[in-house]
Amino acid sequence: MEQHVSNRGFVLAVLFAARVTMAFQFQAVAALSPVYMTAFGVELSDIGFLIGLYLAPGLIFALPGGAIGQRFGDRRVIAFGMVLMLIGAGIMVFAQSWEGQIAGRLVAGAGGVLLNVLMTKVVTDHFAGREIATAMGIFINSWPVGIAAALLILPVVAVAGGLTMALAAIAVNTACGLLLFVFAIRETVAEAPGATDPQRLFGVRLAATITAGGIWGLYNGALAMVFGFGPAMLVERGWSLAAASSTTSVTLWLVAVSVPLGGFLADRLGHRDVVLLAGLVVFGVLLFIAPNTGNVYLVFILLGLCAGLPAGPIMALPSTVLGPGTRAAGMGIFFTLFYVGVVFAPVIAGHLADRAGTASAAFHFGSALLAACFVMVFGFRALPKTAG
Repeated sequence: MEQHVSNRGFVLAVLFAARVTMAFQFQAVAALSPVYMTAFGVELSDIGFLIGLYLAPGLIFALPGGAIGQRFGDRRVIAFGMVLMLIGAGIMVFAQSWEGQIAGRLVAGAGGVLLNVLMTKVVTDHFAGREIATAMGIFINSWPVGIAAALLILPVVAVAGGLTMALAAIAVNTACGLLLFVFAIRETVAEAPGATDPQRLFGVRLAATITAGGIWGLYNGALAMVFGFGPAMLVERGWSLAAASSTTSVTLWLVAVSVPLGGFLADRLGHRDVVLLAGLVVFGVLLFIAPNTGNVYLVFILLGLCAGLPAGPIMALPSTVLGPGTRAAGMGIFFTLFYVGVVFAPVIAGHLADRAGTASAAFHFGSALLAACFVMVFGFRALPKTAG
């Protein structure tokens, strides 16, 4: 039986840094898209396919990911996931074909799934009942930090050394994250009695877990509307692509501030649902009015300041229903629904935008997703739950 790591803050910092490498790897294709198009003679549709491919394995591997961690241990499986990320990065460095890039992306994405599911479980293990919303707000903020770092660093590396050099930088970054995790996290949370019994997650507790995962998936699907369709919506209004992209990026940086702020406020105020529901309402209203407002800069700034507020409280929901014995399987279910949201919401939004003839339809779709989240929060709270 493994010992509990006493320094929760240190564990959180290491997990944050290691997960930054995942976000860095995910954003690499988008950050290097012009270089990819030149090197392989592909189009934007191909770039979009390669971007989404990183998340696709989550539809298959998120559900068994928790059970795999339960069987072999969180630390081992997280390390294995990072090894897969490194192998995928290596394939992309040495592959001379587009098919090789696809293969490397799939392998890396499969490793990222294990990272997402089990790192979140470990954070929950350490902080359940004790500033969980704050911890989750900090932890999931590794995603925008990694994305922003990729946007800043990789284009510069590509200009200096070409695509191969940039892809090698991704591999080196992933290797550093793996070494940090392996040597810094030597122990994990002990498994509680009955932790290997998957039959304990059933009935109302299962329904609550599915509801929480649905909320997280729909919320992230709504957030994807801003970054996926924001530039296109602004270009439709006569903006240059550079101005549209830079304005949208401001929202990303502000989300990196509002995510941990939302978790902190939820824990300090002692009313997580107030922060959660208020954040969903304001986010949804801003998404709805963004396509038609004359104060675009103000609305996009407010989106960044408000869109991240519900994230920490949403991620804290599973801790109220999942105890040590059900947490691994529960996180697998939770993240399966997350991947459903982030993979399919942009696809549906794209079709709606095509039919409407405007990217504004994607923003309105995102607002509808948040309205569904709002209702589902009340459904979650209405279910009787006992963690264990």
